[in-house]
Amino acid sequence: MDKISVKIDSEYIKLGELLKYANVVSQGSEAKYLIKEGNVKVNGETVLERGKKIYPGTEVYALYNNEEFFIKTE
Repeated sequence: MDKISVKIDSEYIKLGELLKYANVVSQGSEAKYLIKEGNVKVNGETVLERGKKIYPGTEVYALYNNEEFFIKTE
């Protein structure tokens, strides 16, 4: 599992943007597909909306192309 730490310089970042910023996906369309398929959890709960606001201290888990990613925001 890849563990990634991401510093958020604003109040929040949207989930789709976070997945791109953390290099889990390379395009927004990939993030949209990944989220809609139910392969992303935010603080342990499956999230189906790309625009979900992610604040510092949030934990995001993603499964993409049989690879697991754990993102911790600060």
